[in-house]
Amino acid sequence: MDRGSPRNVWKNVRDIPLAALLAALTAAGAWVAVPLPFSPVPITLQSLFPLLSGLFLGTRLAVLAMVAYLLLGVVGIPVFAGGAAGWGQLAGPTGGFLLGFVVCAAVASGARHHKSPWAQGAWLVGATLALYTIGVPWLAVQAHLSFGQALVAGMLPFIPGDLLKVVVALALSRAARHVQVGG
Repeated sequence: MDRGSPRNVWKNVRDIPLAALLAALTAAGAWVAVPLPFSPVPITLQSLFPLLSGLFLGTRLAVLAMVAYLLLGVVGIPVFAGGAAGWGQLAGPTGGFLLGFVVCAAVASGARHHKSPWAQGAWLVGATLALYTIGVPWLAVQAHLSFGQALVAGMLPFIPGDLLKVVVALALSRAARHVQVGG
C-alpha cells in the first residue's frame, strides 16, 4: 500500500492525539526531577517518552512529538526540568539532552521493524546512546567541563535508570500489542 493511500492518512490522523499525549508525558516526566549535586543534569523520567514515541508512532510522528515538546518549552511553557522554560534552556548545559530527544525518538522508531524483544531492546539502547552522543559533548562545552567530567556528570549516573527505561518501554510496547482500542 502506498504512503498516500486513504488508509495510511487515516492512521496518521488517528496517531496525532497519541503524539500530543507523548509530548505532554515528556513534559510531565520533567516534573520528576532529582538534582545531582555534581551535575547540572537532573535525573528525570523524560527520556522514557522519546523511546515510547519511537515505538508507538514511527519516525515522523515521534520526531513531531518531541519537536512539539521543545516548542512548548521555547515559547515559555514550563515543561523542562525544574519547571524551566525558554530558549536559554536549549542553549544551556542540558540543551543537548533536550535536543537529543528528537534524535532519540527517531532512532527508537527503528525498533518497530523487529519482533524480537532483543532486537527492539538493541534499537532502544542505541536510541539512548544517541541521546548521550548529543547531550554529553554539549554539556562539556556549555558547562566548561572536560569530556571525562561531562561523562561523569551527564552519562554514567544515568545508565542504570536509562536501562530500566528501556525495559519499561519494551514492556509497555509489548503489552500494547495485546490491547485493541476501538471497534
